[in-house]
Amino acid sequence: MSHRRSRRRKIVDYATTFGFIVPSLLGFVVFFAIPLVRGLCISFTDWDLLGAAHFIGLANYRELLKDDQFWNSVLVTFEYVLWNIPIQTVIAMGFALIMRRLKSSSLLKGAFIVPWFLPNVVVALLALVILDPAIGILNEGIKALGFRPLGFLTTTQLAMPTIACVNTWKFMGYTALVIFAGLQAIPREVDEAALIDGAKGWTAFFRITLPLLRPVLAFVLVTSVIGSFQVYDTVAVATRGGPVNSTWVMNFFIFKNAFEEYRMGYSTAASMFLFVLLVGAGFAQVRLMRADKAD
Repeated sequence: MSHRRSRRRKIVDYATTFGFIVPSLLGFVVFFAIPLVRGLCISFTDWDLLGAAHFIGLANYRELLKDDQFWNSVLVTFEYVLWNIPIQTVIAMGFALIMRRLKSSSLLKGAFIVPWFLPNVVVALLALVILDPAIGILNEGIKALGFRPLGFLTTTQLAMPTIACVNTWKFMGYTALVIFAGLQAIPREVDEAALIDGAKGWTAFFRITLPLLRPVLAFVLVTSVIGSFQVYDTVAVATRGGPVNSTWVMNFFIFKNAFEEYRMGYSTAASMFLFVLLVGAGFAQVRLMRADKAD
């Protein structure tokens, strides 16, 4: 009798577990696995979105390897990532430390994440209004000080750093909130023990706090890098890939080929390259940072 009850309990447990997994598994299959396989199939075709797709094998991938504009978009995307990730992570860490000290100030904590709630298109439009060389608020202030206005979004030297700073402003609050949650998980006893041992200030931060945050920082860096490689909205609204292709990121290259030149097969091949790049970058970061362990 007890054996039957135990067996029934196991069946109920398995059924409950399966019931919780099914919605996520269904979403994964419908919104990720099927589109991925479908995209891979399209990448082997010549398809203009209007007529029938024609199988051409690896021709799209061979053309990508010779396409200077594609490789320029890869380099530009890497440049954006190298601008965006260090600035965003450092500022977010600073905000997280401030939030940890100001526990009672919920209003201030909320203010940090307000930009994150704004749509990307709205953020890009705000950047255009503020940074316009003729009527922008920031350039008006620069001219009032007696200096020449700067082409933040219209010069090849400043366009990409400006796009990176705009997106840093948008996402640093969310990143700070994630890091703050990691800081809250560190037991207070650890800080007290460090203080007793004479470790305080930056010494305690670099030798104790930062190593304990490794899993959280790995999560932040992986998600931030993946998101940065997929930048599109800000570029499409603020610069349209210019000036002189200095902000022509990979997603903009993919969009232009798919929906303006009607080369869906070629565009999808570039998307597959981006997918492999993101998977490789994610695995490399997890392995290098030992994301499953904290010191």
